[in-house]
Amino acid sequence: MTELDMDPSARDGSAAVPLEAFRLEVRRFLGEKLPGALSRKVLEHRRLVKEDYLAWHRILLERGWAAPSWPVEFGGTGWSLMQRHIFDEECAIAGAPEVPPFGLRMVGPVIMAYGSDAQRQHYLPRILNAEDWWCQGYSEPGAGSDLASLKTRAIPDADGFVVNGQKTWTTYAQYADVMFCLVRTDPEAKAQAGISFLLIDMRSPGITIRPIRTLDGDHEINEVFFDNVRVPRDNLVGEMNQGWACAKYLLSHERFGAARVGRAKRELNYLKRVASERIVDGRALIADATFARDIARLEVDLRALEQTNLRLITRVQNGQGNGAEASMLKLLGTSLAQAISERMVQAAGVHALRYRSEDFQSAAECGADGQVSAHNYGSVAGFYMNLRKISIYGGTDEVQKNIIAKSALGL
Repeated sequence: MTELDMDPSARDGSAAVPLEAFRLEVRRFLGEKLPGALSRKVLEHRRLVKEDYLAWHRILLERGWAAPSWPVEFGGTGWSLMQRHIFDEECAIAGAPEVPPFGLRMVGPVIMAYGSDAQRQHYLPRILNAEDWWCQGYSEPGAGSDLASLKTRAIPDADGFVVNGQKTWTTYAQYADVMFCLVRTDPEAKAQAGISFLLIDMRSPGITIRPIRTLDGDHEINEVFFDNVRVPRDNLVGEMNQGWACAKYLLSHERFGAARVGRAKRELNYLKRVASERIVDGRALIADATFARDIARLEVDLRALEQTNLRLITRVQNGQGNGAEASMLKLLGTSLAQAISERMVQAAGVHALRYRSEDFQSAAECGADGQVSAHNYGSVAGFYMNLRKISIYGGTDEVQKNIIAKSALGL
């Protein structure tokens, strides 16, 4: 057995984890527990609803795998970065839904690091058990990539805070029970110094949610308005006016999910399947030399992204890194995902033109083996349109390039 077969985070050989055995364990679990109907919805780019995500969360919870990034003391798995990478990859390839990150991967770690004992005791079990659905209150109409310019105000008083303002692009706010929110508590302070991190009950009087319809017709994101919303002082995480530290910790905590290597593998397999089914001028599209070359280039880019991801995981587990890892993986992963989706539309050809929003939501037209029907490419166009957003959210491509230039290249 070579070092590549073992978890590189294990400094002591006796504690080393055989990674291939772990991968096989994950595959067995997925084969036994991932519902076929749910997997087909993911593989065929169908629209998922809240219950789909909750159903998968409950399955993971029963196995003890709901919180891969959490320490064991809070109900997590205690897995290494490499194990989490393998788990995410296998889940994506199998067609498991991506568990919404806002509770488990975002606010949960912040509460562990900056929250009070009372906040940990109250919120962490509810996040783990999916009792609360969370949303993120960061972006505003005038504060997206330049998040420190946010203007939503939280005025302290004897009982807590009174919040007024607006958040936008708020994913799944229509489902949410709680929002973790950046608010300005000191308008006179330097931009980053006057921000606090609040937990806001989404059932509070004064909150209005308005849907934003995306290009594919979905209601995934929202505007959220706060009109004299009262928030108890106990809902402040960390110190007053020190919320920027929480925000930075949240954004850097989960570095390696940005690459989405497993999703890229899954979608490249889908593209190959479509290209094998589509008959153009009497032969399968995949037999066309030009299209086959394009697929080969995507395959090379995917392998390069995978190796970059693995190399950076190893560096971080060895205590190295330059702080630009998340930006590198976000930029490379975004570019690859959009390129694959573009080739999907090209492969579907005129069949992609029949896109209707209801096609994106209806049951997949596929056989027992999960193979896509040659007449069911409407969801491909919806998937392509939905992925236009990924080069903007979580920091635009331009912002990622600036971070890489500063942190990695010293420019």
